[in-house]
Amino acid sequence: MKAIERYILVISAINKWAGRFCAFLIVPIAGLLVMEVVNRYVFNAPTVWANELSQMMFGGYAVLCGGYILLNNGHTNVDILVERFSVRTRAIIDICTFFVFFLFCGMLLYYGGSLAWDSLKILEGSESAWNPPIYIVKITIPLGAALLMLQGIAHLLKNILIVIHGSDVVSLTPGEEVKPHEH
Repeated sequence: MKAIERYILVISAINKWAGRFCAFLIVPIAGLLVMEVVNRYVFNAPTVWANELSQMMFGGYAVLCGGYILLNNGHTNVDILVERFSVRTRAIIDICTFFVFFLFCGMLLYYGGSLAWDSLKILEGSESAWNPPIYIVKITIPLGAALLMLQGIAHLLKNILIVIHGSDVVSLTPGEEVKPHEH
């Protein structure tokens, strides 16, 4: 039981760190976009690289935050009926639907990893006028998929603990409580 609790805490801490790190990417992305707008419309001198760089940074941001969003139950759910169930029943439903999540993450990890590997082997560039390396961004796809999958496994384990203990809250450490689907 301690190994399961430790896994949940470690993966949650990693995804919390990744999410907080990625949150700071918004500042340079916004700065690049503001700079590009000012250069384009005030000085009539657009850059060839600012828009593409901000898109690449946002792509990495989007895929690396999946695990953090899952950790905080931030993904979109259609739970009109499910929200009326007890926490234990919702945990059972989550356990039953985990296969779909696992399949999605597995495909994203496999095909994203293949895409990233192929791009890395040829040191792929964007083929734009600026031509930055895009293999760096493509590497974030399997990395983000792995973080999401690991957090999904932690979520599954939390739900299993809820079903076993039959309680609404599973306390992992003093001050650290794991709550499924907060509404």
